[in-house]
Amino acid sequence: MGTWDIGPFDNDTAADFGGDLDEAALEEREAMIRGVLKRAAGPADFLGVSDGERAVAAAALVVAQHPAGDPACSSYGPSEPVPELPADLRMLAVDALDQVVSDRSELAELWADAANWSKWRQDITRLRDVLDPPIPPQEEALFEISSVTHSHGHRT
Repeated sequence: MGTWDIGPFDNDTAADFGGDLDEAALEEREAMIRGVLKRAAGPADFLGVSDGERAVAAAALVVAQHPAGDPACSSYGPSEPVPELPADLRMLAVDALDQVVSDRSELAELWADAANWSKWRQDITRLRDVLDPPIPPQEEALFEISSVTHSHGHRT
């Protein structure tokens, strides 16, 4: 596995994907990102390591355009601009990331044996949480429920 760090583009496959995006015409880049995310998000018995690595990189590009997201800053990511991506890619990216960390993912399997597995997993969760923020835990009660008793008088 040609991986040198935990970042979305810190492996050979994702760096090559970034290069492929740079070489593609601007109007082709969204379709390339969508294709990678669809392949990873789709129902499959097993998600191969290359598809998983490309999916994480594509999801990072979607996150980079989210108002709460961080730029996909990496010297290995695409250096050419990525067109504005449609909002529907956000949920597709969430589905793809869910598959990447599932028990059917070869990439998750490989990372599970690595010393910095938890850091990698946190990075994936951080990407996912930008696109689909977790619901904060509810307090015991959002408001006081006062017991109101009604006294019903008899009518005469």
